[in-house]
Amino acid sequence: MAVFQYRARNAQGEPVQGRLDGASAVEVAAHLLASELTPIDIVALREQPELSLAALLDWRERSIDLTQLQVFSRQLHTLLKAGVPILRALSSLRASSTNPRLVRILSQLQDGLAQGRELSTCMAQHPRVFDPFYLAMVRMGEMTGRLDETLDRLAQHLQAVRQMRNRIKQALRYPGFVILAMIAAVVVINLLVIPAFSKVYTGMQAELPWMTRWLLTMSNFTKAHFHWMLVGSGALILGWSLWLKTRQGRYLWDRYKLKLPIAGKILHKAALGHFARSLALAARSGVPILQALSAVGAVTDNRYLAEKIDNMRTGVAHGESLLRTATLTGVFTPMVLQMIAVGEETGELDRLLDEIADMYGQEVDHEIATLSQQIEPILITALGIMVLILALGIFLPVWDMGAKALGH
Repeated sequence: MAVFQYRARNAQGEPVQGRLDGASAVEVAAHLLASELTPIDIVALREQPELSLAALLDWRERSIDLTQLQVFSRQLHTLLKAGVPILRALSSLRASSTNPRLVRILSQLQDGLAQGRELSTCMAQHPRVFDPFYLAMVRMGEMTGRLDETLDRLAQHLQAVRQMRNRIKQALRYPGFVILAMIAAVVVINLLVIPAFSKVYTGMQAELPWMTRWLLTMSNFTKAHFHWMLVGSGALILGWSLWLKTRQGRYLWDRYKLKLPIAGKILHKAALGHFARSLALAARSGVPILQALSAVGAVTDNRYLAEKIDNMRTGVAHGESLLRTATLTGVFTPMVLQMIAVGEETGELDRLLDEIADMYGQEVDHEIATLSQQIEPILITALGIMVLILALGIFLPVWDMGAKALGH
């Protein structure tokens, strides 16, 4: 992350300046546009190494999660709908909040509103909490005088996003647990089981089968270098995490994981469903298509898909249709493209995008429900191969010794 000094103009043409945190000038520009500010100049003041332990352990980005943001949006909607002035509403939320960081943010929002700023402008000073999509929606709610309705839609949107993420995590938890159990079993066998049999093999004069020799070699290596293997595994995990913090590493991994067997299609459909639902909400709320695409792309979890969405925005800015730009990305199915085409022709793009999101949501639910059926044959095969190798490697010498004894 870096700190950027910006100069911009508001909707009235008045100059505005300030500072924002962001990964790049493009991200800062997206935040400014979402706040209806036209960027004039954006300069980085302080660069932080992208590949750092601090970036990996930065808990501040997670100090306000989707659930808390959803609750905040819902509560603020309820208070505004009841006719409570926004300053008083923020004061009530601050008094009832148990999150120290949220309390500080609400206090800063109050101070900004007391100075005559708009709520979206104040929220733009906290990009780690209020992303460009959230800011664009709040700004549109302020312009139309329907901020309470906008906050209600945002709360419903955040709930749908949170539920989808939870389903994805739940789907990936089972195979992850099985893989970890297999790794633990291999370690225990190498450290405890095979050494016990090696004492029996030592007294045998016959030549051991190659599979047994290989298992003994692996066991001896594991016992001799177990501590270094732990250190190496920890370093590998840390290095992988830091690599994912880099722009190129995150982009390559986000592109590759969409092609993973079984899990890839679930992640792909979930990401596209999130895109469709976000764009539908922005379109329904009156956010201009260019600004909506910019905001949706900035909050997409997958960097590869974010680049595709940015290409769509560039194409639309050059006068191309949404259908053509979506086709050129190569990530949408023909059915989705057809629905986008109908939506553009009928002017009901938001409704059809909602249908796309619902369709993807149903497909993701189906994939998750059948995930165990899809992955169990793979896991059973892997377990069978592992058990076969261990059984043959450990018991072949015993059987040979028994056969020789019977022959005598």
